[in-house]
This record gives sequence, structure tokens and C-alpha cells, in this order.
Amino acid sequence: MSSRRSSIGAVAAALIMAMALAVPMGTAAADTGKQQWRGYWVDSFNAGIYNPAQVTKLVADAQRVKANALVVQVGRETDCFCNDSAFPRTQAAGVDPAPYDPLTEVIEQAHAAGLEVHAWVNSTILWRSLTPPTDPTHAYHEHGVTATGRDRWINRRVDGEEVMANRVFLDPANPDAVDYMVEGIASIARNYDVDGVNLDYIRYPDYSSVTTHSEWGYSETSIARFQAATGRSDVPAPGDAQFSDWRRAQVTAYVRKIYLSLYEVDPTVRLSMDGITYGYGPQGTEGGYEKTRTYSEVLQDWRGWLAEGIMDTNIAMNYKRDSRADQTVMFDQWSEFLADNQGRRSSVNGPALYLNSIEESLAQARDALAPTAAGNRVIGWSGYSYANASALAVSDPTQAGAQRDALADALAADLFAEEAAVPDMPWKSRPTRGHLQGRLELRGGGVLDQAEVTLTSLSTGSKVVRRSDGSGWFGFVDVEPGRYLVRVKLPSGVIGDPVTTVEVRKGQLGSVRLGPFRTFG
Repeated sequence: MSSRRSSIGAVAAALIMAMALAVPMGTAAADTGKQQWRGYWVDSFNAGIYNPAQVTKLVADAQRVKANALVVQVGRETDCFCNDSAFPRTQAAGVDPAPYDPLTEVIEQAHAAGLEVHAWVNSTILWRSLTPPTDPTHAYHEHGVTATGRDRWINRRVDGEEVMANRVFLDPANPDAVDYMVEGIASIARNYDVDGVNLDYIRYPDYSSVTTHSEWGYSETSIARFQAATGRSDVPAPGDAQFSDWRRAQVTAYVRKIYLSLYEVDPTVRLSMDGITYGYGPQGTEGGYEKTRTYSEVLQDWRGWLAEGIMDTNIAMNYKRDSRADQTVMFDQWSEFLADNQGRRSSVNGPALYLNSIEESLAQARDALAPTAAGNRVIGWSGYSYANASALAVSDPTQAGAQRDALADALAADLFAEEAAVPDMPWKSRPTRGHLQGRLELRGGGVLDQAEVTLTSLSTGSKVVRRSDGSGWFGFVDVEPGRYLVRVKLPSGVIGDPVTTVEVRKGQLGSVRLGPFRTFG
């Protein structure tokens, strides 16, 4: 990284100068040709989208900082701050009643101002209260703590706990829960003119007693599927390497399915996620990416997702206190790793405004956007959050507006002096590769779960292997155009033609037809 600090005096001088300037209102439709992501996370636990007046202020505040993207929380707990999705409408207090549609209002006002809107969805939170939802259509009623078997979608810890901090989590290893969320997320992109979908909690839960592995994943469905996939009959220990790999693969398969479902709806929609950066970075004392809490404790492999191409942008939650020396090191290490490990896609550095003073957030923003020793940069900055732009705003809510304005003016006069557009996604705007998906069905009903599917190039002989998920679905992303052989490794007791050929075309999502297969014995 470049030099981490200007002096405090220089930072203060820049801040004073910025606050004294009359900063013009920005638009994301930049005339300069510069591309750089600049955005806020806009959580829906605080004011921002509850009524049209709040949205008007949100958009004006975003323009003041010369932002070009808003990551707006519309899916909090398997619901939506919108009227037209497969999820039930939110029943959060303070939101104007229907026909007011928060997401529609944000899109209309933000797009008119040249701002992109990315729908933020918590992807593994079923419910967040000890009181059940009053909406009888909410999934919690049929798939929460009163459900049994595969109908019980909730994650379970090794000690049997299922409710932590009043939260009930969805199990990424439950096929029906995954399909429900995939369809709900796709419905938002189908019914609203969003520029992207942002996934939060796309991982296993926190609340393990250790940081070296996850203690979650012990639902009846999860253990049964793991045993079927591995041929084991025991209940694995939380630190079992095979079990950790299998659980991590369930999250990856979930992401892959969301990616292709969104591509099928609208190939231009950006899929982003909120990446975990707990503790020190991989190049520090952790001893590599696979030793980080990101990969081992919450089983989130965002580096692998970027490398495979199933995630367009990792908006990393690089939440560190600049006032603490150890966390300064953590921030720098993760900033370097983010820029140097973007794979086929892109990353945004997302500092925690609420943990820092304005001067400290300016320092972190400079560091976040600086090139690494290898010359790499992330594509931009996203601040968490719009509601709380500084630590002072958290401790004294009466200062929230003034602190937001001060930060915006400082950034707009310094790092964001020029207008900028949201960076292009050339893999979508000018694609050179294609994608495939298919489903392995059994005659008379049922599917092949966790079957090995191999995609072999007929011109080069190169091979890629994926496994079908609990609904028999499989997918391949970023495949070179050409003809391919698709082969399914059929389990014992299943017969049928396991081979077909398919043509992959650039920029297109093709379908693979195999089966239905028959069972015997």
C-alpha cells in the first residue's frame, strides 16, 4: 500500500477547507469518464426509506458526497420493503403503509438523480424477533421452530441451539430454503428496475465458541445430506475438515444458483455481497486465506467466488477502528488482499464510518482507494452507514445529520473531487464467455442430489466438475464458447443416459437436458 497517513494536521486542514467550500451537488452520470464506485449502505433499521420525504433526503445526501450507488436494505428477515416480490411486505414499524412502495420510491428518485440502486437482502436470516411475524404468509410460520424434518428450514448449532440474539437463521444446506430465497431474490430483480442485488449474511452464522471452525450446520436435513454425500454414518464434529468443506460448498452452490437465476432474469444486474474481513488479513499472522475466520469460521469463500465468476462485486465489510494500532494493521492487510484478489470480478472496500471520527474515515478512505505494492486497486469505496456517518453520530444522535454533511463535504472536496460513474462490468457488457445450467430429475418424481457433473471441452479436453444441489440443479459460470460433453456420474441404483453434448455461446445462459433417470433395486 502507499503511505498510510497524512499528518493529523493535514487531515484537519483538508476537512476545514472541505467544509468551507460550497460543494456542488453531484450526479453519478459523470462527464469526466472516471469510473469509481462510491456509495453508502442504507440500512432499514434507521430512517432513510420509510416515506418519500426520507428518500428525498437520502438522495440529496448521496449527491452531496458525489456518490453513485446506494445499497438499500430491502430484505431484512425473509421479507421485503416492497410490495411486489415473492417475499411478504415488511411489517416494520414506521414505514408508510401500502400503496407506498419503498423500493419503487428509492428507484424513481435515485435514478432521476443518476444514482444506481442495489437491493440489499439478508440471505440467511429467517426472522429476527422472539415474537412471530403477524403476517400469516411469512415463511417462519411453516418453516420455523414449530416445523419438523425438511420443512424445518432453520440452522442448528452443535449444542442444539437454534435462536441466537433473537435471530433464527436459514440453513444453506436445506434445498427448499435455498430455492425459496433464490426465487424471492430473483423476483425483486424481475419486478423492479434495480441495478443490482446485494447479499448479506451469505454464510454460516456467528456465535460459535471458537474462531477456527463453525459449530453450525446440525439441522436434521443438513446432517442427512452430508451423510448421503460422503457415505458416512456418524455425526461429524464441528472441526471435521470434510464437514467444513461440505458446508462451505453449500454456500457456494447457493451463490452460484443466485448468480445464474439473476442472469436469467436480467444479464445486466450486478450481484454483490458483503464480504467478511474478521481479524487480521490472510498475509498476516493468520497464515493464508484458508486460515482466516472468513473461510474457516463462517465458511464464506468470497475469494473463490470472485475467481469462479459467480460474484460480480465483493463489497467487503472492512470494519476496523482507525484509533487502534492492531485494527489499523487489520484494515491495511485486508485492503491489500481485497485489491490483489479480485479474480475475474471486482471488489469494493467498505469501511465502518460508525466506528471512526470523520478524520479517521478520511484516512481509511485514502488507504482503501490507494494502489497496492503490486499496483492493484479496488473499484471503489462504500461507507457503512448512511444512518451513522461517524462514532460521534452513534453516541450523540443529534449530531448525525451534521456529521454526515461534514464527511460528505470532506470526501467530495478531496477524494471525490471529480464526478465518477459506477465501474463497468465488461464480463457482462462485453461478454466473451457463456453459462450453463440444468437439473437432474428422476422419473416419477425426485431428483439427483449431489451428483457429480463433468463439463468437458470437445476442442481442448479441459474439464470442470460441479455437483447438483438438493433440488437436482447444477450450473457452470464463465465457460469458454464451444461444444462440450456433459456427463453425470450416476449413483448406484440409478440408470439412464448420463451423457449429452451442448453448445456454449458467449453472453448466453444455456440449458442442459439430461434424464429423467430411473431407479431400480
